[in-house]
Amino acid sequence: MSSMIMSASSFPSLALGCFLLVLVVELRVAHGLSRDSMLDVGSGGPVAPPATAGICASSFVTYGYKCQEFDVVTQDGYILSVQRIPEGRTGGGGGGTNKQPVLIQHGVLADGMTWLLNPPEQDLPLILADNGFDVWIANSRGTRFSRRHTSLDPANADFWNWSWDELAQFDVPAVLDFIHGKTGQKIDYVGHSLGTLVALAALSEGKLVDKLQSAALLSPIAYLSHMTTPLGVVAAKSFSGEMVKSAGLAKFDPKDESVANFLQALCDIPGVNCYDSVAAFTGINCCLNDSTVDLFLKTEPQPTSTKTLVHLSQMARYGVLAKYNYGIPGFNVMHYGDVRPPVYNLSNIPRDFPIFLSHGGRDALSDPKDVRHLLDSLKLHDVGKLTVQFVENYAHADFIMAVNAKDIVYSQVLSFLKNQR
Repeated sequence: MSSMIMSASSFPSLALGCFLLVLVVELRVAHGLSRDSMLDVGSGGPVAPPATAGICASSFVTYGYKCQEFDVVTQDGYILSVQRIPEGRTGGGGGGTNKQPVLIQHGVLADGMTWLLNPPEQDLPLILADNGFDVWIANSRGTRFSRRHTSLDPANADFWNWSWDELAQFDVPAVLDFIHGKTGQKIDYVGHSLGTLVALAALSEGKLVDKLQSAALLSPIAYLSHMTTPLGVVAAKSFSGEMVKSAGLAKFDPKDESVANFLQALCDIPGVNCYDSVAAFTGINCCLNDSTVDLFLKTEPQPTSTKTLVHLSQMARYGVLAKYNYGIPGFNVMHYGDVRPPVYNLSNIPRDFPIFLSHGGRDALSDPKDVRHLLDSLKLHDVGKLTVQFVENYAHADFIMAVNAKDIVYSQVLSFLKNQR
């Protein structure tokens, strides 16, 4: 399957690009909202004011969708916020009882709000809900509504001692187990950028196979060897274990002064232009609405662990999809039993597992060459079980914010998911 428009396949891309833009241009980013542990919006349940509400009340109540907020506790104690949209605006069918569940996972330095920036008829979660799916939206640890733990304080460095390995090992499996417990069904998965990486990593280790029915991967990330933009290259070289140790940065929040100083130092390097940082990282997005970008900058970026960005930079520097490298052989031996971190072997993903992969032609970080590397890892997949879409003029942000994504990409995602029923 092929479309003529470009791609958006990189997670540091949108992440780093957007927060650099926020800092350099000195845009004000709104503070995170608090949330209730359970809301049932649009069906007579309690509705909290937008200033104190979670994603359900702030994003769905005005559009007439029923929405529920849940807390999911991971095996290592993080408390994750998850939203459920059990039906479309026209209702129908017992609150999602017999509908096919689908989990939607965001990328790095973002949260579930990333999927909800356009009008409802253009937002993927609401399109799926209106087409009869039981939609669940994930929010990874460290983001505004998932910045909680059963014992750790987010103000302490221990809370932020994780990389994307833990998202694949704990976060995604915990949310899928929760959804499966509520629905009793296998789940479809849709991920963007880092949301594709954690799914691929987990699937390669057999963690999700018993719960997932299929996966749609938008701007898939597995390799970052062909990143060529000056800002991306500088960032990849700068996010090292030594930097983390010397700067004492466990939490990476683009709004913190210490992080702002670090980013400004990157921007001062000759040849690095931070005034067009989004395009510099993601490629030139073809189809974004200015008001949508403004809304994005009011709600994002979200904090993450510095260790996650270091891990991503290791992928760019070493060209290998592997677990976090502690940089000292003894530390790797302590964690992995070997001086080198284990490699994620994507060929271990079951060959009959249905995958839809959509990527673009102008992504500055997830280069088409890196996507070809990913596809080569899946070359033994069963015929008919791997569907690839190439969107020639899309860049990273287009896949979640483009005004025509509904027609170019989401229609293909919808068709793929319907075929799994």
